[in-house]
Amino acid sequence: MGRRRALPKVVAKLNNSQTTPYVAVLVVAVAIAFLVLIGDVKTTWSFSPFNVLIYYAITNFAALKLPESERFYPQWLAWVGLASCLFLAFWVELQIWLIGLGLILVGLIWHSLVHKLVTD
Repeated sequence: MGRRRALPKVVAKLNNSQTTPYVAVLVVAVAIAFLVLIGDVKTTWSFSPFNVLIYYAITNFAALKLPESERFYPQWLAWVGLASCLFLAFWVELQIWLIGLGLILVGLIWHSLVHKLVTD
């Protein structure tokens, strides 16, 4: 994500043997520690499935955009998957999905700013 500028470029930095993006690993560790500090293990545990379900909802949404010739499954299945993921994602505590949606919003703003800076 650092190489594609979805995150700051420093996140893409690799260790000396060019095998591990160690800055990204540290960022994830800090993010997980932050989640544990603002809540408890249940909060952190609940945050994971919320994000996975949102990720799969986005994947199903992307599948809806595929041309018919590139589909493996019928379009109605992507609609069912999208609706199911969104339905299940919001069965977590209010605090979790507010934080999750807030982070998605921050990511969209970041992406828009970087895209605007690169194209200007």
